[in-house]
Amino acid sequence: MTTALSGVMLLVLSSLAKSEVAGIREWRRANLLAVAALLLFAARGAVPEFLTIEVANALYLGTITMSYVGFRRFLGRSVPWRWLAGAALAAMSALVFFHHAVESAPLRIVAMSLYHGAVCFAIGTTLRGKVEPSLRYSFTFTRCAALVLGVGHAWRGTFYAIDAYQPYSLLEASTYNLVFFAIGTLALPALTLGAVMMANARLIAASTHAADHDHLTGAASRRAFFAFAERELARAERRGSGLGLLLVDADHFKRINDTHGHGVGDQVLRDLVERTQQVIRKIDYCARLGGEEFAVLLPDADDGTVLAVAQRLRAALERAPQAEVGAAGVSYTVSIGMAMLQPGEGIASLMARADTALYAAKAGGRNRVEAASEPVSAPAA
Repeated sequence: MTTALSGVMLLVLSSLAKSEVAGIREWRRANLLAVAALLLFAARGAVPEFLTIEVANALYLGTITMSYVGFRRFLGRSVPWRWLAGAALAAMSALVFFHHAVESAPLRIVAMSLYHGAVCFAIGTTLRGKVEPSLRYSFTFTRCAALVLGVGHAWRGTFYAIDAYQPYSLLEASTYNLVFFAIGTLALPALTLGAVMMANARLIAASTHAADHDHLTGAASRRAFFAFAERELARAERRGSGLGLLLVDADHFKRINDTHGHGVGDQVLRDLVERTQQVIRKIDYCARLGGEEFAVLLPDADDGTVLAVAQRLRAALERAPQAEVGAAGVSYTVSIGMAMLQPGEGIASLMARADTALYAAKAGGRNRVEAASEPVSAPAA
């Protein structure tokens, strides 16, 4: 059953092979080694002992090792190969010694348990610390599983070290042997389940980020902007706070593309977003609506704050960027339309007034900020 479970995990990981999530390759190798090792363990008595003891245990050392390497790769951390190689060599040397020099199956278990337990604790240590919210649950599950397995291996090693020369059979029909054997054979499926959960959470987070961000500039996408704007509108109405909107458009952007090429035009857009993020507040929200038009939503802001941010932004973008930093040294300016949310107004109306102000800034000579007029109230009946 454990072999079949490892085989299923291998198929699941294979389905994620093209996802480019770091660690998938190592986790696949771990489960492939596990299938081979478990089949050899099950063949005890039917094939030579060298295969069911030395080879099988060496393969199973490889399973926990590759699992640990996968978690390190997933987190973008270096792998302590010297430590792993030294510890694995020591464990295998002890196993060979207690098989051929001094026959003791319990001491072979102790040697294997020490290595497996140490690596499980290393996995638990690797996964501790602050993580992104989308990975918190999968990290917690995997870390707890690794630490529980580490304790289990330590318990098993201690149990067999107490009476190292007692008769022992791998398939002994006793409760404690079943428990200890399960600890060893179910370790990888449990850790692989955590690995799959982590990989899946990262893929979902990456997909969500791609949907919510413009791939060229890194600014929020149009879809994400309107979702955020609706939430801020509801909050502003609930709290009675101010909400400002800036529509920012790069002046003569077509001329930049025609003169310098679309590559430079793309650099201009990236530079615009980068410098906008440096000017606006942390609570403000910058998004690309399309082409060279961007929106900046300013929650909890009054007219004076929004106007000041708009003027700082216009002045900051008027300066030519450094050639080695971005936009190939091409200078550009922006026109900005500004609007403040009025009582009872919706996002569509706020956007329309800011857009009208933006066109006024363009018509007024560009490189300027224009404030929108208040919406016209319907006459009372």
